[in-house]
Amino acid sequence: MGIILRLPDEIEKARASNRIVAEVLSRLREKIRAGVKTKDLDKFAEEIAEKRGAKPAFKGYRGYPHSLCISINEEVVHGMPSKRVLREGDIVGLDFGIYYQGFYGDSAITLPVGKVAEKALRLMQVTEQSLYAGIEQATEGNRLGDVSAAVQNMVESAGFSVVRDFVGHGIGRNLHEEPQIPNFGEKGRGIELKKGMILAIEPMVNEGEYNVKVLPDGWTVVTKDGSLSAHFEHSIAITENGPDILSKLN
Repeated sequence: MGIILRLPDEIEKARASNRIVAEVLSRLREKIRAGVKTKDLDKFAEEIAEKRGAKPAFKGYRGYPHSLCISINEEVVHGMPSKRVLREGDIVGLDFGIYYQGFYGDSAITLPVGKVAEKALRLMQVTEQSLYAGIEQATEGNRLGDVSAAVQNMVESAGFSVVRDFVGHGIGRNLHEEPQIPNFGEKGRGIELKKGMILAIEPMVNEGEYNVKVLPDGWTVVTKDGSLSAHFEHSIAITENGPDILSKLN
């Protein structure tokens, strides 16, 4: 299946889906504190989605057993909710997606648990800034490599590294669509960006080396060197007026 260009009414449906994701992440933000079990965050996220008439996108996807991905400290992505308790000083990545009225929404944030180390704060700040640097390049007529290079440059100039093994993606009637969106690349390379594309841009950034490994549970991805990792994601539409962030509250 090639890249699908969405009509304005389809983009509005995708926005409705992504707004529910934004609401869930916003409500989860209030719940992040030391002593909270990650499985309770998962349950809370699922309950809000269901109240809105939405279906959690990740639950059952390729056999994933939960609704929310919760990645703590050296966990990069796809961390699984459990009886594990958040501790003061942790950083926690929350990645959530839903299916609502024919379209998928997908977004991620990384948050501090109480007071965290300066380097952890900086890692989160730079990762979020790199997401917005990438989004800024997601304009009609630009190339996919412009988005990738903007993320990579922001991350590496701050002394961090971009994960290579996992990438962003197109999104719409399927959770993962073409094109794949690496967070590293060269300006001016790759496909031309066109009005109507919906993209999930998601930098995953490590404090140390970019190498990662998957734990024996088959899901949880961690940094190979044990350094911290942060993850931010927005689903955006390319419009004639520039990038439109769908996964925000208003």
